[in-house]
Amino acid sequence: MDVFFWSEIILLTYFAYVATYSAVFSLAGRMYVVKTGNLSSAKNYKFAVFIPAYKEDGVIIDVAKQSLNQNYTNYEVIVIADSLQKRTLDRLRELPIKIIEVSFEKSTKVKALNAALAQYDNQYDYAVILDADNIMEPNFISTLNKIHQLGYQSIQGRRAAKNIDTTMAFLDGLSEEINNHIMCKGSTALGLSSSLKGSGMSFNYKLLKQNLGEMDSIGGFDRELELRLANKGYKSIYVDNAIIYDEKVSNTKVFENQRKRWISSQFYYLSEYFQVGMFAFFKGQLALFNSTILRNIQLPRLLNLGLLVIFTLCSGLFSFWHSTLYIYWLAIAIITFGATLLAIPNEYYGKQLLQAIISLPKVFLKMFFLLFKLKGANKKFIHTPHTSNSTSKDS
Repeated sequence: MDVFFWSEIILLTYFAYVATYSAVFSLAGRMYVVKTGNLSSAKNYKFAVFIPAYKEDGVIIDVAKQSLNQNYTNYEVIVIADSLQKRTLDRLRELPIKIIEVSFEKSTKVKALNAALAQYDNQYDYAVILDADNIMEPNFISTLNKIHQLGYQSIQGRRAAKNIDTTMAFLDGLSEEINNHIMCKGSTALGLSSSLKGSGMSFNYKLLKQNLGEMDSIGGFDRELELRLANKGYKSIYVDNAIIYDEKVSNTKVFENQRKRWISSQFYYLSEYFQVGMFAFFKGQLALFNSTILRNIQLPRLLNLGLLVIFTLCSGLFSFWHSTLYIYWLAIAIITFGATLLAIPNEYYGKQLLQAIISLPKVFLKMFFLLFKLKGANKKFIHTPHTSNSTSKDS
């Protein structure tokens, strides 16, 4: 047995795990349902809708206006204005919303949210967190109100693509929907904790204020919040019909910066909570084990798919003159790609999907090289600029 054989065994074991995880959670996502019975809106909880806006002059006014168009009355919109221009602030003050101006030497979403939460002493029942580009569907808060009545304290809504007019934006939206299906629907269906996504989220106000007050995250605050809540026994539930529209990146450089931040925070919190996750496994706390380790130990999906294709092809080529495990690689590839296809919504199948697939090798290479640029990425704030206000999903 040489070193190449054992290296292949290690790689094969990892990708077998990825295939199994993807298949189980993708199949579970097909059985997803949130049972509300005949629940009516007997209680009208008071919601605070927090919109942190760091240098988002191009989108925040329209977003603030549209946030007032809810089929629900007992809520207030609070824009956290960080480094907004004076003319933007003047126009925001014309709207029936609250504005909190903040300024930091080094801005982060956690600092902005904590500054806002500190100004209100639990006068709200629940807090919604949006990004500065998010557009809520009209029934978003009324849906959250119903689900919170079931006793859930942490809810992740569905982030749907606001724009898929470019190949990059289409891929970003597709990735979001696959994650919705596997990491959110699948986890909820299996009784685990849904992945939190940073926006389109709703929490018990006191619970959010307490946990965010203990955090100083720079990148990936949603990951840390999910892990903190799970560690305290709070499962986040995914609600597919609570929809917000989220702008997808069209610029390659913005895409790279965004993914660098996400990948860096993923591995940072894997390291920080690895011991907690292992203890959770031995205590039978599967929701916490899944959130801390099972989910975070995987490379991003596109990297997994790209590397799996490469290793399967290499194994097939070497099988002509050297005994390999090619049949296992092929089986793992089929399962992984099958699970991924199962997670794609029907509306994403079409000509644009084929165009996106053609562009995948180029995107894969960009993401692969990002792995060598992660140093320090979780220690600085990487802002994703937004420009679009359209909720159109047409191409």
